[in-house]
Amino acid sequence: MPDTRSTPRLSRTWLIIPILLVSALLLWLLWPVKPAEEGGRAGFRGRDGGPVPVRVTTVGQGDFNIELKALGTVTALNTVSVRSRVEGELLKLLFEEGQQVKAGDSLAQIDPRAYQIALQQAQGALQENQAQLKNAEIDLARYRGLFDEDSIAKQTLDTQQALVNQYRGTLKTNQAAVANARLNLEFTRIVAPIDGRLGLRQVDAGNLISSGDTTPIVVITQVKPITVNFTLPENELPPVLARVRQGEQLRVQAWDRSEQQLLAEGTLHSLDNQIDTATGTVKLKARFENADELLFPNQFVNVRLRVETRKAATLIPSAALQYGSKGTFVFLLDGQDKVQIRPVSVGASDAGSVLINDGLAVGERLVLEGTDKLKQGSAVQVIAKPGDKAQASKPLRAKKDA
Repeated sequence: MPDTRSTPRLSRTWLIIPILLVSALLLWLLWPVKPAEEGGRAGFRGRDGGPVPVRVTTVGQGDFNIELKALGTVTALNTVSVRSRVEGELLKLLFEEGQQVKAGDSLAQIDPRAYQIALQQAQGALQENQAQLKNAEIDLARYRGLFDEDSIAKQTLDTQQALVNQYRGTLKTNQAAVANARLNLEFTRIVAPIDGRLGLRQVDAGNLISSGDTTPIVVITQVKPITVNFTLPENELPPVLARVRQGEQLRVQAWDRSEQQLLAEGTLHSLDNQIDTATGTVKLKARFENADELLFPNQFVNVRLRVETRKAATLIPSAALQYGSKGTFVFLLDGQDKVQIRPVSVGASDAGSVLINDGLAVGERLVLEGTDKLKQGSAVQVIAKPGDKAQASKPLRAKKDA
């Protein structure tokens, strides 16, 4: 009679065997292999199931701008706090807030009556002394005649000469007093000392003001032209210094904080004469014409300082560049659509393009998409995509690699 107890055991054995086989297959599939730059492929092991579909691009050539990037602060070329130079009641304000003014434009009027009276007093004293001087000079001329006739003593003549000199000195003092009174009267009319744009008024008409007030009437900022102050690390300074000492004018661009809008273009104006030891940076100043007034004092901007433009540079899209433990490399396609791993030396780069210093020639084909399953010698199937070639050769701005 057959043993029926062995039937359940056999059933369980046939269930366990497929599970073990599936587990072993999954373990083999998911076992890590060597990185792509070492002859394997990145990620996990996969079965060779024919050519890998990829998109390709070609190594291009074009002009490439090498730029240094920094964060800058917009600074007015000149800033003036307008205050009164004399004391008096502020009668009226002659400007509108935010108005563009020229040097010499009237801004405010102080009560001039006290200074008009002071001028009249100084002019009266001047006239009085002029009359005294004239009379003393007539007497002096008479005394000289009498002295020549030996009718008066020499001492009398000398005394009259001293009196004339005294009146002449007093006359100069009176003339200075008149000039000072006239100047104070002119100061009752407050004018703009520079061209610029006015801020908000800080003193209202009717207030008593003086030269010692800490609060200005209004602030003028010169915004055309305008400057941007920024800093660069000391290791990026040598190429800038080399071109500045050659007399070149380096172009500078000011972008908004999101780097989406170009606000203005200008030139590098000056550099500081020392490096800040606390930060290891050097201060620079760029000047912009700011015709559209898109740059505003104390505004934060992104600065791009163009150091060099490489002509006929070898360029590839950033997506075609790969990074590994041995450095940078690309997946190069030969004439048989087989993958070759090619180490490359890169220079400057930006978000869309990379400058190649060595390792590639113009026109060579590179894998742009589908690199995750590639390794040395992999066969690929090229999927055409319009615009792939143009993508590599389009000249773009770039920043210098750190």
